[in-house]
Amino acid sequence: MSKKLAIQGGKPVRETYLPYGSQSVDDEDVKKVVQVLKSDFLTTGPEIYKFEQKISDYVGANYCVAFANGTAALHAACFAAGVKKNDEVITSPMAFLASANCALYLDAMPVFADIDPNTYTISPSSIQSLITDKTKAIIPVDFTGQPAAYDDILAIAKAHGIPVIEDASHALGARYKSRDVGALSDMTMFSFHPVNHVTTGEGGVITTNRKDYYEKLVRFRNHGIAGCESGVFVGTSHGPWYYEMQSLGFNYRMTDLQAALGHSQLNKLDQFIAKRKKYAAMYTKAFQDVHEVITPMLKTGCDSSWHLYILRLKMERLSGTRKQVFEALQKENIGVNVHYIPVYWHPYYQQLGYEKGLCPTAEEVYEEIITLPLFPGMTKADVKDVIKAVKKVISHYAR
Repeated sequence: MSKKLAIQGGKPVRETYLPYGSQSVDDEDVKKVVQVLKSDFLTTGPEIYKFEQKISDYVGANYCVAFANGTAALHAACFAAGVKKNDEVITSPMAFLASANCALYLDAMPVFADIDPNTYTISPSSIQSLITDKTKAIIPVDFTGQPAAYDDILAIAKAHGIPVIEDASHALGARYKSRDVGALSDMTMFSFHPVNHVTTGEGGVITTNRKDYYEKLVRFRNHGIAGCESGVFVGTSHGPWYYEMQSLGFNYRMTDLQAALGHSQLNKLDQFIAKRKKYAAMYTKAFQDVHEVITPMLKTGCDSSWHLYILRLKMERLSGTRKQVFEALQKENIGVNVHYIPVYWHPYYQQLGYEKGLCPTAEEVYEEIITLPLFPGMTKADVKDVIKAVKKVISHYAR
């Protein structure tokens, strides 16, 4: 292997580009979608209920409601929790924008709690310090697939009578102290974007054990309508055809095409997670003696489903910047990424009055992390290429 970096004219570790994430769709998945295309229902049909039931069974929740995407699902969950104008919703800045945006959609304000410096999940002590009489929901994020510290978070929420809406976009198949993610919190959101554990193209669900939340969620995804799915009417029914709009909901319905793909994908979920765990273990073993990086820490009792593999750079041991390391790895044809820019650093949030310095740990971590490729369609050879490239680049910049 050439020691000269590709960015400096050397030969790259790989000839082809390896993305950081990708869907794994096979012929069986395609067959299931084609069957729906030839059926009587393309949307709001039987595949939705089959998909919802399969998710419920997998995570051990009483109810599951499917949505067009994970963002819509979070919006619905905030609505079901009763979040309103001028309320506050505590969440993590180390997340995709949707975890905070869902509060803004209801004219509430996101409040950002700092993160644990070791796990990068939301800090319970930071949550506690931010609770006011305006706090109406807490949205922890299971960052990279590792569940947040739910014993502490749920205890805080219970003491204040605040619902917990778990953003488990990264954590389908994860476990927290022998309990499945999906039935821990008042409501849990899973996303099915193509880079997640299973995909529906776009799509998301909320799981819950509360019937009242379930009924609100079902209405919210269908214009706020009570009908065949949620038939508790305010007015007098005119007959079997009757439905009524009871609140201002949205058209957030998932299609049967999406649900059929998701149902088929779920048959392979355990296999997908096993590969993610295997490849993550290969990374951790390979980098344990690379003194310029920090590998992910798993808290005792947590079983991550490994959506992402994050390396943290020890910048004091490197002569180059994070940007230089990132660009060098890209030129080696390794599709590294960064997850995430702190939410309140984005221009829109700056315009709302949020300032840098709000969550010092999250900001420090952001400046030092790089996401490595991790998805079930990878091969062992791909993983070895990533390891070679990381060691090559880090060795070049090591002090």
